[in-house]
Amino acid sequence: MNHLYHLFLRTEREQMLYEQARQLSEQFRTRAAWHDEQAAFPFDNFAELKEAGLLALTVPKKYGGEGSSLYEFLLVQEMLAQGDGATALSLGWHLGIVMSLAEEDRWPPSIFARLCQEIVEKKVLLNSAHSEAATGSPARGGKPETTAERRKDGWRISGRKTFTSLAPALDYFIVSATIKETGEVGHFLIPKTACGLKIEETWNTLGMRGTRSDDLILDRVEVEEEALVEILRTPKTKAKAQGWLLHIPACYLGIAIAARNDAVDFAKAYKPNSLPHPIAEVPEVQRKIAEIDLELMTARHFMYAVADRWDRDPAKRPEMKEELAAVKYVATNAAVRIVDWSMRIVGAQSLFATNSLQRYYRDVRAGLHNPPADDITLSMLATRALK
Repeated sequence: MNHLYHLFLRTEREQMLYEQARQLSEQFRTRAAWHDEQAAFPFDNFAELKEAGLLALTVPKKYGGEGSSLYEFLLVQEMLAQGDGATALSLGWHLGIVMSLAEEDRWPPSIFARLCQEIVEKKVLLNSAHSEAATGSPARGGKPETTAERRKDGWRISGRKTFTSLAPALDYFIVSATIKETGEVGHFLIPKTACGLKIEETWNTLGMRGTRSDDLILDRVEVEEEALVEILRTPKTKAKAQGWLLHIPACYLGIAIAARNDAVDFAKAYKPNSLPHPIAEVPEVQRKIAEIDLELMTARHFMYAVADRWDRDPAKRPEMKEELAAVKYVATNAAVRIVDWSMRIVGAQSLFATNSLQRYYRDVRAGLHNPPADDITLSMLATRALK
């Protein structure tokens, strides 16, 4: 077992999940470069995830799922990301949303139960579609320009969503829209088969290319009354702590671990003719490796400690918003530094398109733009301290 994981595996179930994720991760690694180069959604990886039953990892046990804890979810995410970060991040949105809905009980029970049953039995995938070009990230508080108009027997929804991860593979889209009649913001559960729904292939980015976070077009999409699954509170209502969002730092730390392992392997094997030994014996290389492992220890102990607290003490969850945001801040910034140091160890070879490190470098940059953004986290921490 990788010594980086030894301290974090506490139970037989965690070891089983780790091993299952490790085997999948090794398969994903063999295809990661192709998916990245082609900006292709990893359908083959998701076929294996479905076969392994991992789409139901966070579905409650009463609905036939695994009912995994946040801690277990992060172990799986971190390991899968070592093989393919885009696959792990994409899966994380699906699993995290299911976990959030199960914990907060926000939707009509019958609709959530039906959705869980479809995840378990039909292996369906879902994700939210909230971002828009005019509003940016939903975390900034912008009101959707996508509209929902009440019809005789349902709703008519029109608009365009950006950053819709897993777009080509989704079975359901959770769409935020402003209700014309009331001005309220609602969430609507829309199947991919809805007439007027289409995907526009706009995703041509530097990193996380395999997530295929394309634009979702809603052209007078007609849905039934029960598609409205949630009415959001007013913008001034304080947002709840969301433990499931730790899937984001777990993913980027997984990528950082992959970069670290590549750099260590290279250092132990590479022996230039100017030295009588591999560069692993060079003090400066050893210093960089030590710095990498210190960053990983700090970020991972912090993340898993917060996840453990979330699982063990649900009554404290409302007070954990700042801690959760801080984990994301620490982990994503650490991941950027770790990949940078790894590339410095390997040298100019790390810039070749055939070297995985250049992909890790591009992918971890994306973490800085996932929610919450660094400035929001710092503002939250300062506000709490100065109250």
